[in-house]
Amino acid sequence: MSADTADLPQLPFERPAVLDIGPIWAELRARHPITPVVTPAGDPAWLVTGYLEAKTLFSDPRLGRSHREPETASRISNSGFNGGPVGSFEGEPAFNARLRRVLVPSFSARRMRSLEEGMQGLTDSLLDDMVDAGRGGKTVDLHEHLSLPLPIYVICQLLGVPYSERDYFKDLSERSATMTGDDPFTAIIELLAYAGELAEVKRQNPGQDVITDLVQAQRDDPNFTTDELTQIVAGVLFAGHETTVNRISIGALLLLENPLARQRLIGEPAARPRIVEEILRLAAPENFGLARYAREDIVIGDTTIEAGDAVIISTLAGNRDTTAFPDAETLDPSRPVAPAHLSFGHGAHYCIGASLARTELRVALTSLFTRIPDLRLAVDVGELRLHTERLTGGLHELPVTW
Repeated sequence: MSADTADLPQLPFERPAVLDIGPIWAELRARHPITPVVTPAGDPAWLVTGYLEAKTLFSDPRLGRSHREPETASRISNSGFNGGPVGSFEGEPAFNARLRRVLVPSFSARRMRSLEEGMQGLTDSLLDDMVDAGRGGKTVDLHEHLSLPLPIYVICQLLGVPYSERDYFKDLSERSATMTGDDPFTAIIELLAYAGELAEVKRQNPGQDVITDLVQAQRDDPNFTTDELTQIVAGVLFAGHETTVNRISIGALLLLENPLARQRLIGEPAARPRIVEEILRLAAPENFGLARYAREDIVIGDTTIEAGDAVIISTLAGNRDTTAFPDAETLDPSRPVAPAHLSFGHGAHYCIGASLARTELRVALTSLFTRIPDLRLAVDVGELRLHTERLTGGLHELPVTW
């Protein structure tokens, strides 16, 4: 694509409110569902806003995270994650195949059931503490009391990371996700080093956890490098809690703003799966999308994405495409299951941890509103702010009372 970025829309777009992504996404989709834009780093990229186009490109093996000439590739941002090309161009297909071969068994149904038992107990304990903190009508931060600690606990249990180290890797994750300054690059180096230390501990003292699974897989596969192993551990540690933390908070806010859905969540267990799917569809803590690079020319409709071009697939825009989801801005507990939303991607790169994230949302939100049915915001919704400086977005805080 042309390097001339004059007059092109520049990401990130201004957002009117936490639950309002703004009209520009629909305007761009109406103009063309694949549109040239300028990234937050100032480089050219294609922005995908249409549901069908996003679904098609998610499934296309000609898109990847690496680049044949990474030094010339468009930068997305200064974030340590999703900021630019990652990994070896020649080795990426084999790496992706190995990643799924190793991780899919690690997310077995038996392990997920075991995690669910623990997360329900922790959720109840967290809510006990939250209720104590809110006695006498005091305002409490739901984000800090529930949304943050629950996914961190779950990812620690899943990976075999000491829960006592949660503040350390939380800080590294947040710094790595920041899109400005030089600190994200320092943070991602530290996070990869920490991931390597965790792997070394499991080499000496294996357990029943994902890092042990990865270490054992590396022993059996001479092509599975230590750099790849630490990259996977760091990625799962980061993505395995950051996105869920933010969606629990945004999900709680969506339910606070939708009394009927909230009542059905509490009173109709059969409705809970669809409510969770609607929350996943509409909860958009971030403000642009997933960055990929074309490994070769891709023709989609009347658009030619040339080899090496950056492509940003916007799930928040695709999930609000009215051709796929009528009345797309509404949280509808009765919405048919199909078509599926794009929050976990699609096709071969569908998120391995999707079922775990769904379980965390269901447990957290059902327990919250069952325990505190008269929960309400302690501030006007317009006062809530998102972390626009972070790749993963998310609320600064969610003050509530009851």
